Amino acid sequence: MPHAPPLRALLSQYAAGSALTCEPVDQGLLNRGYRLRTTRGHYFLKHHFDPETADPAAIARQHRATERLAALGVPVAPPLPDRDGRTVAVVGGHSYALHPWIEGRHRHGGQLTPQQCGRLGALLGVVHASLERVMPVQGRVPAARGEAGAGPPGSAPAADPGAGSAGPADTFALIDDLLARVRRHRPADSFDELARHRLLERRALLERHADRRPPRGGCVGWVHGDFHPFNLLYQGDAPAAIVDWDRLGVQPRAEEAVRAAAIFFVRPAGALDLPKVRAYARAYRRTAGAPPSELAVAVHRVWWERLNDFWMLRWHYERGDTRADPQFPAASALVVWWTREYEAVCDAFAD
Repeated sequence: MPHAPPLRALLSQYAAGSALTCEPVDQGLLNRGYRLRTTRGHYFLKHHFDPETADPAAIARQHRATERLAALGVPVAPPLPDRDGRTVAVVGGHSYALHPWIEGRHRHGGQLTPQQCGRLGALLGVVHASLERVMPVQGRVPAARGEAGAGPPGSAPAADPGAGSAGPADTFALIDDLLARVRRHRPADSFDELARHRLLERRALLERHADRRPPRGGCVGWVHGDFHPFNLLYQGDAPAAIVDWDRLGVQPRAEEAVRAAAIFFVRPAGALDLPKVRAYARAYRRTAGAPPSELAVAVHRVWWERLNDFWMLRWHYERGDTRADPQFPAASALVVWWTREYEAVCDAFAD
C-alpha cells in the first residue's frame, strides 16, 4: 500500500486493538484516509497530510468543535481520544486522528427530493447556528485557508473575510498564463481544447462585467469550510455524518451556503436546479436566521469568485494533477450559465 500509515505505532496509543486490515479511502484530494479494521472494530484513520491544514493545534480545534457539535445533536463523527485523552497522534512528524467508522453513502443533489433538499439546507443552517454557540468569534481568528485558483475539491476556496474580492487585472494575467500553458501542452487533447475555449470565454465575460466587482464580505462566523457531497454521509434518506472539518474557519456564512448549493445542485450541463436551490435556501435561511439580503450579497460574491476562479486548470497545468479534471466541464459551464441567469439565481436564493 503506498503511503502506508504506521499502524503499530499509532494503535499503541489507542485502546483500539490490533490492525487486521487497512484500506485506502478513494475520496478526498487533500488528505489521506483509511478504512481500518482491528480486533476491536471498524475505524476511519485520517492522515492530515495537506500542509495547509496539518497543524496539530488547528486539528485539535477542529476536534473540539465537532465534539461540541455532537453534544448539540449535530450529525458529526468526533475523533476518538487516545489513552491520554489526546485526539491528535503525531508519529514521525505526521499528524493522524482516529474516528469511528460511519457506514453511509454520498448523495448529490440530483438524488435528493425537494423535501430532502430542504433538509440539507436546514442542516447547514443548524451547523452555522450551532457553531455560533460553541465557537464564538472573539477578535481576529484563523480563517479557512486557500487562495483564489487553488481551492479544495469541488469548489473554489472561501476568501478571507478581511480580504477584498479578486481583481480583474490579476485574473487577466492568470488567463494569459494558462492559455500559454495550454498552447505548450503536448500532445494536445480534448481537455486542452475545452480549457482554451473556456479561458477565452471567461476573459470575454470578465471584460464585460469587470465593473461588478463586489465589496468585502458580509456577516462572518465559524463555518465548515468545505461543505459538499463527498463530505456528507447519508444512511437511507437521513444525513448521518458531516465529515472533513479541515477547513473550519471564520468566513461569510451565507457564502458557504451558496458555494455548497453550486456543488450539490449543478447539473452536468452546467445549470443549477433552481427549484431545488429554492427549497434548500429557504430552509437554510430559516435555521441560520439569515435574511434574504444576506443571501443576495453572497450570491453576487460567489458568482464573482467563480468568474475569477481557475483552480482546476491550475492543478492540471501547473501541478500536473488531473484529479479534479472530471469536475471541470460542469463547473466551467456553470459560470457562463450563472452569468446569463443571474437574476433567476438571486431569486432562488433570496425568495
